[in-house]
Amino acid sequence: MFIADLLRKKAVTVSCELFPPKSGTALSNAPEVVERTVALRPDFISVTCSANAAGNNIAMASDVRACGATPLAHLTCANASKAQIDEMLDTLTLGRVQNILALRGDIPESGRAADSYVYASALTERIRSRGDFCIGAACYPEGHVESANLPQDLTHLKEKVDAGADFLITQMFFDNDVLYRFLYQALARGIDVPVLAGVMPVTHKSQIERICKLSGTKLPPRFLNLLERFGDNPTAMRQAGVAYATEQIIDLIANGVRGVHIYTMNHPEIAGEIMHNIRYVVEASCDAQHIQRNVG
Repeated sequence: MFIADLLRKKAVTVSCELFPPKSGTALSNAPEVVERTVALRPDFISVTCSANAAGNNIAMASDVRACGATPLAHLTCANASKAQIDEMLDTLTLGRVQNILALRGDIPESGRAADSYVYASALTERIRSRGDFCIGAACYPEGHVESANLPQDLTHLKEKVDAGADFLITQMFFDNDVLYRFLYQALARGIDVPVLAGVMPVTHKSQIERICKLSGTKLPPRFLNLLERFGDNPTAMRQAGVAYATEQIIDLIANGVRGVHIYTMNHPEIAGEIMHNIRYVVEASCDAQHIQRNVG
């Protein structure tokens, strides 16, 4: 199923993200992680792509599909030539993986691949020219770390939408007000495709330092207090991280956000706890949509 069609039909979607093993290695529990995540019945499952896991994400996306779930395969262009991108698109077509998240990706230390697409918008345009994919793109509520400011980043985001992106998934954030301001600004720029809110449950204090360094995400005082109070107690931090993500998602749905994407870090048990916590909130939203359609 095209994710864009799903987003049009459902009042609220909840999806998850997995990452594949590195190239040349075997993640012994990868099949189990896929099966347990599929068992949670998310609306779709995205599979990340990185330079050290090239190709493995396509294989994992195919596994997700084989288990009966809708996969979203990440595709990055900084580390691949245009010819290699076409080969990967052919592989995805053969594997009947219909949804792609088009990304520039991190630039390798050795530099960009020769004859690569420079921007995600160019990659999106190439995928759209194939005509047989639904395309997602990334967006950054606090601005991309390489952008001079948020207005400049929104300009680039509009280029991705104009190139053919059907929906957007945000970088993780920990202050919902940041997302709400971003959504208003994006809409003012004519960016009117669905935006899914990326939420990461932080269950280990060590996670957050790397997250903030790579993404430029800012931490609100409430979250900093949580880290200070529970960060050195793994059991308490796990519970607090799940609770914080749960409250974040409930607030998002209550304020009209129709898609939530959970960054699971390959821990289906964490995603399962959150999805259990929000099940009635999601059901109530879908029931309200059903009643409204019947009345209409």
